[in-house]
Amino acid sequence: MNEQDVLQKLNTAVTHATPNQLDDILSRCQERKGTVIPMTNNQPKKHWLRYAIAACLSLVLVGAAAGGFLLHQAKTVTSVVSLDVNPSIQLQVNNSEKVLKVQALNAEAREVLADMPLEGTHLNVAVNAIVGSLLQHGYLDSISSAILISVEDTNQQRAEKLQQELTDQVGSALAGQQSQASILSQTLTSDQQLQDQAAENNISVGKASLIQTIQQNGDFTFDQLAALSVEELSQMAKAQATQMPIGRDKALEIAKTHADLLSISALTQEVDPELDEVPPHYEVELHHNGLEYEYKIHAYTGEIIYSSSQKDDDDATPPSTGTTDIGTEKAKSIALEAAGVTASQVQNLRVERDYDDGRLEYEIEFYVGSTEYDYVISGVDGTILEQDVEQEGGSHTTQPTQPTQPTQPTQPSQPSAGSDIGAEKAKSIALSHAGFTASQVQSLKVEKDYDDGRLEYEVEFYAGTTEYDYTISGTDGTILKQDKEEHGGSQTTQPSAGSDIGAEKAKSIALSDAGFTASQVQNLQVEKDNDDGRLEYQVEFRVGSTEYEYTISANDGTILEKDIDKD
Repeated sequence: MNEQDVLQKLNTAVTHATPNQLDDILSRCQERKGTVIPMTNNQPKKHWLRYAIAACLSLVLVGAAAGGFLLHQAKTVTSVVSLDVNPSIQLQVNNSEKVLKVQALNAEAREVLADMPLEGTHLNVAVNAIVGSLLQHGYLDSISSAILISVEDTNQQRAEKLQQELTDQVGSALAGQQSQASILSQTLTSDQQLQDQAAENNISVGKASLIQTIQQNGDFTFDQLAALSVEELSQMAKAQATQMPIGRDKALEIAKTHADLLSISALTQEVDPELDEVPPHYEVELHHNGLEYEYKIHAYTGEIIYSSSQKDDDDATPPSTGTTDIGTEKAKSIALEAAGVTASQVQNLRVERDYDDGRLEYEIEFYVGSTEYDYVISGVDGTILEQDVEQEGGSHTTQPTQPTQPTQPTQPSQPSAGSDIGAEKAKSIALSHAGFTASQVQSLKVEKDYDDGRLEYEVEFYAGTTEYDYTISGTDGTILKQDKEEHGGSQTTQPSAGSDIGAEKAKSIALSDAGFTASQVQNLQVEKDNDDGRLEYQVEFRVGSTEYEYTISANDGTILEKDIDKD
């Protein structure tokens, strides 16, 4: 092989190993020739050229290897990130967090991704785009919505770091859109069986891992659980469910059948699972022909445990074109000014634009410390229509207002003398309408209130297992609203003397379950209550930014319900 053949093969090798770098490498080889030690005269003249070519070839091979290594590293998948709501999306990324491949694992995911060119972008950019599309498609607009972030990596330290970064990033994106969807996250190690099950069911490995956890609690098949959303799965895991729920579609069918809307296609519908509440249920809302239907469907039996229908405010005619809209920022400013705080001093600020009987309004909620503020602001002129201030665990101040100037909200004037029918009259009207006397009902409550400056009485009572709720006009006795809810089962009598565990014992049970002592918590509140004839203790406290709520049976100390909420 002559020198020309060597150079030709060198050219071919470099071109394939590190494209576009041949000239650079050869130029360095040329410089290298100048440093070759001269040979003695007794050696053949052409030997120096062979040594130079060998040296250049060595450099080329080293450069090619380095370039090949970098190219290999750039194309090597180091982490697999999955985002699951009901849409399941999987991202393969390299060591520099560059997205190498995007996979839509089901039809919903394909709709969310549409034609977004995410391959080749940084992971942060891709995740922000996906979360934005999920919000736009309505997958994260419910307070009970949940998104699962999973990171699969052979390097556990890298996986945990990426998991935390993505959790913070998604949290910021949701907060920016006033979404209260919860975020679940986990890290995974490679598991071939899990990967096979995920592929068979067109879901991510992250969702498959969550399903495996739930299968430990009951006799569930993998494909049954794969059909549920992350929202349902996370609630089942929290409640340690042992049964298979009926699912959203079945709950919707039951509600539409009861409302005689099963054959109607032109209606608005929404289904939210509440599988970690007592009793576990699906909340179904239907809007059709000026009416709003609300249902609670038992998540395991399919029983209708609550139903109501009323005039649908959402169908009210919006203001005519040209009506002034003060805008979100102005409404927020008015509420903050009325509360005497700035935006930097509040937490969990939410602003919602709505129509009430055709009237444009902004509903604004926020916290300052442990105090919650709620405002309803006229979207036309900035009038504060209603305001409510509530201290967690105790004091509560409702301040409905008559139309006022935005900067000077005032308390509404009380009804004139003689225009208040009184609590006894309101109670009598409600009982008469329901067909009972006071001696025939239990847990009778009457509360005086104001709604948009209108005097009202809220009357509640039980007759057997049926709960009745009335809203009575305080000025003329008109029944403004009525509701009847069947709770099922027999109503228990009051516990016998001596069967009450007491507030201290209830407090001790809740603290023990949460793993804290009384000195480690803040805002500890214990309240005794009667729910459907069942004596209970409501125990609430905070640890840092996390709020704990327990419902404890006063008879035997059983934890009937618990809720942990991180601000």
